[in-house]
This record gives sequence, C-alpha cells and structure tokens, in this order.
Amino acid sequence: MTAGSSKDAVKAALTTQALETPSWAYGNSGTRFKVFAQPGVPRTPHEKLDDAARVHAHTGVAPTVALHIPWDRVDDYGALADHAKECGLRLGAINANVFQDDDYRLGSVTNPDPAVRRKAVAHLLECVDIMDATGSKDLKLWFSDGTNYPGQDDLRDRQDRLSEALRTVYDRLGDDQRMLLEYKLFEPAFYATDVPDWGTAYAHCLKLGPKAQVVVDTGHHAPGTNIEFIVATLLREGRLGGFDFNSRFYADDDLMVGAADPFQLFRIMYEVVRGGGLAALAADTPGASGVAFMLDQCHNIEAKIPAIIRSVMNVQEATAKALLVDAEVLADAQRRGDVLAANGALMDAYNTDVRPLLAEVREESGLAPDPLGAYERSGWQEQIVRDRVGGVQAGWGA
Repeated sequence: MTAGSSKDAVKAALTTQALETPSWAYGNSGTRFKVFAQPGVPRTPHEKLDDAARVHAHTGVAPTVALHIPWDRVDDYGALADHAKECGLRLGAINANVFQDDDYRLGSVTNPDPAVRRKAVAHLLECVDIMDATGSKDLKLWFSDGTNYPGQDDLRDRQDRLSEALRTVYDRLGDDQRMLLEYKLFEPAFYATDVPDWGTAYAHCLKLGPKAQVVVDTGHHAPGTNIEFIVATLLREGRLGGFDFNSRFYADDDLMVGAADPFQLFRIMYEVVRGGGLAALAADTPGASGVAFMLDQCHNIEAKIPAIIRSVMNVQEATAKALLVDAEVLADAQRRGDVLAANGALMDAYNTDVRPLLAEVREESGLAPDPLGAYERSGWQEQIVRDRVGGVQAGWGA
C-alpha cells in the first residue's frame, strides 16, 4: 500500500490494519500516589480477554492482546490461549517484568550482583517458555535499570551486563520468535538509564541479529523529539519491531494515543506508510519484517473499555489520513524545492475529515459505524459491573 492511493485501496488497507491492546489497560491503574478502582474491572486474565473481545467486536481491528508477566500469570497458558481463541482473539506479545521486585532496587539484568542478574534472566527465559505455550511471537523487554547518582556504578560494565543477558535470551528464541527492545529516556533512573534512547536499543539489536527489533514508545522521548525521524530511520534499517502507542504532555504520561498531539501521530503514521510498515503488518509476515502496533496506556480516570476503543479509533483516523497523502504531488513539490506545496500536501491530508470514510469501512465489514455508540448500547458495561463482584480486581498496586 502506498500513500496517495485510490479510495478503494485506502479502504482495503484500513481493513487489514491490526492493533494490539494491552491486558493491563483493562485493570486498575493510577498515579504514584493512588490507584483508582473502577466497578466491573477484570479480576483474572480470562476476564481481561473477555473485555478485549468487546473492543475487537466493535472495532474489528484489535485481534490480539499483550500479556504482562507476572500480572497475567496462570497455571495453564495453553488454556488461556484457548480462551482467547474462543473470544475471537489471539495472545500477542509477552511483556517481562523485572522492575517490581525488591531485588531489582539497583537494577535487574545490569545489577552489580550476579545473583540478581541470574534471577532476572531466569524470568526472561520463563517468558520465552510462555511464548512457546501461547503461540506468541514477540517478547517485549523494557528495563527500568539505571543509576541515580554519578559514580553509583560503572556505565560500561552495565552495558556489558545488558549485552550478556540479551544474548542469553536471544539465543533461546525460536525461529519464528523475536525480541522487541524498548527504550525510555528516564524514570525511574534519573542520572543514567541503561537503555535511554533508540540508538542504544538499535546498537544492541544490531549486535544480536535480525530477530532483535526496536520498540518505539511514543511517550518515552524528550520534549520536541522528532519521533517520526526515528520511525523513518528504523524502518529504513529494517529494525522497527513495533510501537507502544500513548500520549505525553510532560513525561511518560501514558495517556490515550492522539490525545496530546494528533498531528504528531499523523506524521508518525505517514512515515510508517511511506516506509512500508503498514504493508508489512498487513502481510502478517513472521520475524523481522512485521511492525506490531500496540497500545500501552493507563486509563486512570476514564472508563477502561471505551477509552481503549477511542484509542483504536484515533490510530485508525491517523492512518487513514496518512494513506490519503498524495505521494506524487508531495514528491514533485520536494523535487522542485517548493516548500509550501510540499507542506501543503501533508496538511491537505491531515485536515481531511476521515470519519465518514472509516464509518463506511466499518459498515462494509458488518460493524456499526460508531464503535463507541455500539459499545454503550451493548449493555456489556452494565453486565460486568453487575457480575464482577467480589474477588481481587486486576491492577498494579494501591
């Protein structure tokens, strides 16, 4: 699919788009100060999948769900995968957690204590085992490792420890599995984060091999960072493994994608289209060629399922606008050095109201044109509030 194609081609591309929702977004979340509970929140990974199925039922483009271990730990992962299939879903990326244990106070895979490093690597290998059991193809790694003070630890040694751990896990991956390495500018490490930027992640992935890819979390950058340049570069190098979509105003706010800067989301999706990333996903090709579009958000004050539906719609709208860019007009203006005409080609697409187009795509797929309205009318929210009484709600603390 190329930018500036016919309406039918744009609609066809939109029907093949797929977005992965995160299991943790269906649970309780909050700020550093308070986790806010909501009625009807899932109590088990199975109930999270039930909610994710509602998102897919109303949008038609959210067929996979990412798991987070140990938040989604179960006794039988094969049975969990079967439940996902019964819901019309598949289990997606397996996210490791090496940041919520007292032993990781000074880091996990880069910790100066070899025993702690072994513990962290063992968990990462456990996650690959879970991938084998669920049929998941992606292992997503984010490390909170870093230091708060100059001299606290040796920066080069920490990179060596990280490299050794990544190699151990990489060598354990199956032929159709891959490692997605995420980066983050800061937090919770404030002096030096061990994987702080796309260059560090890219360097490690390049050394490991083609099954190691970089994840771009849209909230993990300094203010003013040109994220679309990073996306374009990683696509050009064949190393863009996926996205964690969210929005930020100040730091890693994990707000709904497109909420803070929808124009930035459009620019990112244009580079995805321009670089063939959307086509690679649509083809569902294994290994390094696919780009996984995932949400990574916390819905602290808004209802969970409607917020995720709205987020999916925001990505769809940005994608539709990106597909509507007239590539020939843009390229001609760029060749002629016509700055205003080139910028205008982008702005014409961005200012297009694509909501009627998307409503048409949904209706042709047998869906209601307004996913949010359809969900509100479904009665699911009232049902889960009524039925999910007792037990312990899913979430990451209080």
